[in-house]
Amino acid sequence: MSNTKEHISNGSCPVYKKCGGCQLQNLTYKQQLELKQKKVEKLLKKFCKVMPIIGMETPYHYRNKVQAAFRTTKQGKIISGVYQSGTHHIVGIDSCQTEDETADRIIVAVRKLLPSFKMTTYNEDTGKGFLRHVLVKRGFATNEVMLVLVTGTPVFPSKNNFVKAIRKQFPQITTIVQNVNPYRTNLVLGDNQKVLYGKGYIEDILCGCKFRISPKSFYQINPVQTEVLYNTAMDFAQLKGNEVVLDTYCGIGTIGIVAAKRSAGRVIGVELNGDAVRDAIVNAKSNELKNIRFFKGDAGEFMYEVANEDEKPDVVFMDPPRAGSDEKFLSSLIKMSPKTVVYISCNPETMARDLEYMTHNNDYKVQKIQPVDMFPHTAHVECVVLMSKK
Repeated sequence: MSNTKEHISNGSCPVYKKCGGCQLQNLTYKQQLELKQKKVEKLLKKFCKVMPIIGMETPYHYRNKVQAAFRTTKQGKIISGVYQSGTHHIVGIDSCQTEDETADRIIVAVRKLLPSFKMTTYNEDTGKGFLRHVLVKRGFATNEVMLVLVTGTPVFPSKNNFVKAIRKQFPQITTIVQNVNPYRTNLVLGDNQKVLYGKGYIEDILCGCKFRISPKSFYQINPVQTEVLYNTAMDFAQLKGNEVVLDTYCGIGTIGIVAAKRSAGRVIGVELNGDAVRDAIVNAKSNELKNIRFFKGDAGEFMYEVANEDEKPDVVFMDPPRAGSDEKFLSSLIKMSPKTVVYISCNPETMARDLEYMTHNNDYKVQKIQPVDMFPHTAHVECVVLMSKK
């Protein structure tokens, strides 16, 4: 399975049943990996033999991004934690086995500082109150820490003193941002934000490349296993140095930038989220890469346009959201006929559907399937698949 040590998680989390975030806490880590292996095999083994899942050496405290909701009970006690699965009931949590320990301690410290600064918590029913959420991101390689305070109103009394107080306890905090979200919405972050301390972003290093992480930018939550995932994708791509590479659903450009730095001839990244594209362009510059360009656009539309042009990519990386790809994207991909397609998926169900489409007319053959455990103790499993043109 992997050289993962045995980890017993039975009953070790006091809020396991209330929270619902870790669905597999009742199994040992070895059993979790066996379960995920079987799930992937059941869905994908008809395409090709599934390689043994790659687990974590230490499957705890792997999440580099932690967010907590805040509210005040009827008895006047301030609690912070996560929403119980499928509800808006907050389960009070001070520490979690999957979350970064520094981030957990910062959130508890913020909660304890609130009364002395006369800061109220947001009330979802009345739409009144100040603090809604706290978000902490930490660069595991750089140790830079970002604290984001999500508030219901822009007015932040004695903010300078609050910043001093929290930084006195945690000097490793390198930036503090206030994000204002006045709307009654399920979205955690609002559109307006102001930097209270530092640069307003942190940086981290992944696969030897530097990445800027802002409050709203998507960055893989488990950097240890992300390196495993991306190195697997690069191994599958077998880049020689002269290929045109297309990185679709590219986010802040992580996969494309790693490919450009490794040995790709030219890389084109496409992403719908404008904030992510801006971050991707900055990331390419900070890695001093001249062989990569990014475009803002829908991946399916972009593929459709490129499929009708003369110059075709040699390798396509695709890392779609949980819903998988749409028919427009996949039919354009077949028409484009790159020699190699590397498909990264966080949902084996939609991946099975997409592979069915790609292999249906013998256009492509699945060569390798590698599951990776990105989220220990949860039911999620990631896969990297190599497809070659027949």
